[in-house]
Amino acid sequence: MSIKIAITVGDPGGIGPDICVLMAEKYIKKYHVVITDPRLLIDSSKKLNRKICINILKNIDDTLKSGASLINVLPIKLNKKNKPGYMDPGNASFVINAIETAAKGCLKHNFHSMVTGPISKSILNQGGFKISGHTELLAKICKSKSIMMLMNDNLKVTLQTIHIPLNKVSKQITKKNILEKIKIINHDLINKFGLTKPKILVCGLNPHAGEEGILGNEEIKIIKPAIQSLKKLGINIDGPVPADTAFISKYINEYDVIHTMYHDQGLPVIKYDNFSKTTNVTLGLPIIRVSVDHGTATDLVGTGNVDISSFIQALKVARDISKSAS
Repeated sequence: MSIKIAITVGDPGGIGPDICVLMAEKYIKKYHVVITDPRLLIDSSKKLNRKICINILKNIDDTLKSGASLINVLPIKLNKKNKPGYMDPGNASFVINAIETAAKGCLKHNFHSMVTGPISKSILNQGGFKISGHTELLAKICKSKSIMMLMNDNLKVTLQTIHIPLNKVSKQITKKNILEKIKIINHDLINKFGLTKPKILVCGLNPHAGEEGILGNEEIKIIKPAIQSLKKLGINIDGPVPADTAFISKYINEYDVIHTMYHDQGLPVIKYDNFSKTTNVTLGLPIIRVSVDHGTATDLVGTGNVDISSFIQALKVARDISKSAS
């Protein structure tokens, strides 16, 4: 089965175009479609002194070609001339257009999945798009809920809250929200990852999971009751456990996913574990979306000194999930 994957380069001034060029020789395959302005890839290849061939598709269903360092490109135009290494808010709509094209192509089954390059949230906001990231944007496009899950070969980590200030996290920790997100996580681990009965471990919000209410009562009043309700539904779930011991080998080996309460509770651990092989998978969507787990790296643009491991891994994960879900 050929898995057709849509690829977006992210911010045109970032490292995304370079990564696509560097991957063209070996890792960009016939059924990978890069949604971008072809000029970005041509300019990048010249700076990197790499030869590439580009097959410009007339439409989303056009015939794909294969060949040495060949990239199939579904073209969309930049709004402004790109300056490599400089992210311009004037090209924000180009970034959004690429993501929307890929997502809508997945919704219409033109693609099996999509892999996204790194964006700058601040640049998109300066360009007039009030979004806090891919995860939230894709939920809006797909009219569904979305959950961030980072994964590598050793570990899967999900987040109860994502891109919000720390002082607003506790207000979002409600029984309703926890029930909603854990149900989605359980569903997708079964249907997208082929797990029969996923084991989920939940972290507490407060230090020492509240220490029986001494250091906070969210565990007693909200998180424990939510877990008990989920157990009654047949979901294999435990917790809350203190986050500072949730990632010891005992738990990592026993559980399929560790569910954390906020962004910086879970992500530093998995990124430290294996940053280059960690990818971001959006759960809850009716489509499959995988992303690299690094930023735009504008300081590396044009140098060729780029680690493409995360993008390679993202393509592999997208392909594997697509096969499992089909």
